Amino acid sequence: MTTSEPPDSGRQRQNWAERRREKIRAEIERNRRGEYTVPTWVLGLALALIVGAWLALIFLV
Repeated sequence: MTTSEPPDSGRQRQNWAERRREKIRAEIERNRRGEYTVPTWVLGLALALIVGAWLALIFLV
């Protein structure tokens, strides 16, 4: 026995892949124009690491 998929599932997968490719293309174009922004969570993590290292230096040395 084989499981048959609905006939539109291949088309949906293709549409999903095409939308994904278009998002990636758009992001690359934005980055090339200089519109790159660092995600907020990355900035927060960097700040936490800097403050943590600074506090470690103060209290452990």
